[in-house]
Amino acid sequence: QVQLAESGGGLVQPGGSLRLSCAAAGRMNGIVAMGWYRQAPRKERELVALITGGGITNYADSVKGRFTISRDSAKSTVSLQMNSLKPEDTAVYYCHFRDWTRDYWGQGTQVTVSS
Repeated sequence: QVQLAESGGGLVQPGGSLRLSCAAAGRMNGIVAMGWYRQAPRKERELVALITGGGITNYADSVKGRFTISRDSAKSTVSLQMNSLKPEDTAVYYCHFRDWTRDYWGQGTQVTVSS
């Protein structure tokens, strides 16, 4: 049984920074990719950033230059450094892992950007 534990969400003012982290516990069948998705009220879940097992990264256009994804494969952790946060970044952020057999999701952590 694989479980993902997220941390680091909260309330921040516009222009501020937050760092999200996600640690996976349990046995996975190889890690293909790790990443973060988000879902704002009344909107569909969208990809924010991902990093493959080979270290290739991909970002949503809306966060390029502001967010940075990183990983520690040995510890099965993935982090998301979020700088220059905007009100439109407000959402529940979900950690996601994919191995060779299935997808795994965290419970989500709320990020609120507001003055």
